[in-house]
Amino acid sequence: MPRPRDLVLAEVLRQRSWAAGLRWFDYHAPALGALLLVFGVPGLFALGLLDQSDLARLGRYCCLAMVAIGLDLVWGYAGVLSLCQMMFFTLGGYACGMYLAMHGPLDGDGIPRALFVVSSDPEGMQLPWFWKPFADPWFAAAAVVLIPGLLALVFGWLAFRSRIRGVYFAIITQAATVALWLLFCRNDLQLCGTNGLTNFTRLLGFDLTATATKVGLYIVSAATLVLTAWAVLRLTATRFGRLLLAVRDNEARLRFLGYDPVAYKTAAFVIAAVIAGIAGALYTPQTGIITPANMTAIESILVVVWVAVGGRGTVTGAVVGALAINLLYAWLTTEVPRLWPFILGALFILVVLFAPGGLVGAWRAFVRRGERTA
Repeated sequence: MPRPRDLVLAEVLRQRSWAAGLRWFDYHAPALGALLLVFGVPGLFALGLLDQSDLARLGRYCCLAMVAIGLDLVWGYAGVLSLCQMMFFTLGGYACGMYLAMHGPLDGDGIPRALFVVSSDPEGMQLPWFWKPFADPWFAAAAVVLIPGLLALVFGWLAFRSRIRGVYFAIITQAATVALWLLFCRNDLQLCGTNGLTNFTRLLGFDLTATATKVGLYIVSAATLVLTAWAVLRLTATRFGRLLLAVRDNEARLRFLGYDPVAYKTAAFVIAAVIAGIAGALYTPQTGIITPANMTAIESILVVVWVAVGGRGTVTGAVVGALAINLLYAWLTTEVPRLWPFILGALFILVVLFAPGGLVGAWRAFVRRGERTA
């Protein structure tokens, strides 16, 4: 029969082993998640456990998670609540969509079908001048980055230079999103109005309906998500990241110390916009369409919900929140579609009240509690 001392020692060793296991999993969880996304999901598809629709859906969710990472950099680290991230996402999507449309079915005088069918006088129309450069993949790739980035640079610099912050900045970003949405809905802009861009068939010579192309697009999207998360985590660990936290916590003191908060907030805003533009470009060929509906006000608000639920100021929380809520959305809208808005609202309220650090914050608190009891 074991002695009481031996029982106490065994219990201590068990608790230490349990705490060590928690620490190990907490440290390696991001890498394990990255491996699952990049290699595990295609492996499940190869085994027949996932179909093409599942793969395309997960690829789109990876793109949306990239938008959440950008918002987390701006809101979680710099303390700037931006409600226009899906505007940058849609601009990147349109830049990619115009390239895809130029290499899809053409009607009339080389006019993309998506534009031809919504023209008031299709027989007499000419291809608009600003469409022509998008036939070049290098121009389109540059536009995916430069259009959202330059818009964010001008908008952010003017707003931050005018000392607009807090709820007022959130309001003007939302107003800018609504204004651009109304502009893109106009047929006379010659971007297909509310119909958006569609009829995509080929990307860089690859057939978009081919299984290999769909698998490749998923792998590129997942790998880009992992690379983006890694790069932003590295960025936040630098002096630039520490200064963003200083902007969030006490902007006046940072200005008193001789730093210019405008430059740091603008830089973070531009980086987030570029990330969103790249995400939109990867999203478009996987969904087969891009429309002004992608930049409506509610879409940018949803990104805020993803970041808040996942864990603001953690980067990994943005990815967890975006993937978790979108997967939950895909399931619940199939099972109980009318209850989804209420479930989403309740989830957001519960997280704010009982887990302000989000899912990642709650997990880290659980790990710390396990270490203290070991």
